[in-house]
Amino acid sequence: MPKIDIETLKFILQRNEPDIRKINAVMQEIEMELKAEEEEKANRPPPIKKQFSIILSDADGSLADKDIVGWVVQIPEDDPVTIAPSKIIQAAYEFNTTPKGRRMPVETIGEACEAVSAKLLKEQNVWVKTKAPVFAVPVENKIPTDKSE
Repeated sequence: MPKIDIETLKFILQRNEPDIRKINAVMQEIEMELKAEEEEKANRPPPIKKQFSIILSDADGSLADKDIVGWVVQIPEDDPVTIAPSKIIQAAYEFNTTPKGRRMPVETIGEACEAVSAKLLKEQNVWVKTKAPVFAVPVENKIPTDKSE
């Protein structure tokens, strides 16, 4: 919704409404609403600082020479990164108690990332950024300094 300056609004009301008392009453009501909105903004908790984490799928316990897939998630900055899977599992438990979850329950982390609603995940303080699994590429984590390579 477009914002309008209070003085412009007052000028428009004066031009279209001959009764000054009505204009003053409307302006007072608008000022009260603006003050209430400012107080509400001031009372909001600060936004949660988040950190990214990647949950990798490791079905057989060996990541070497394999196609590695995972899901990118965000969790609060103060939480350890190892807690992300348990938060997703808790959200999946809650999802499985809903009518949709009883019809089609989720049984894996991947299904939970795809099917569980953002609302249930947010209640557990975890935000899934990639619903579908993405490939992870293992690298040596160094850049060769010799240009002949």
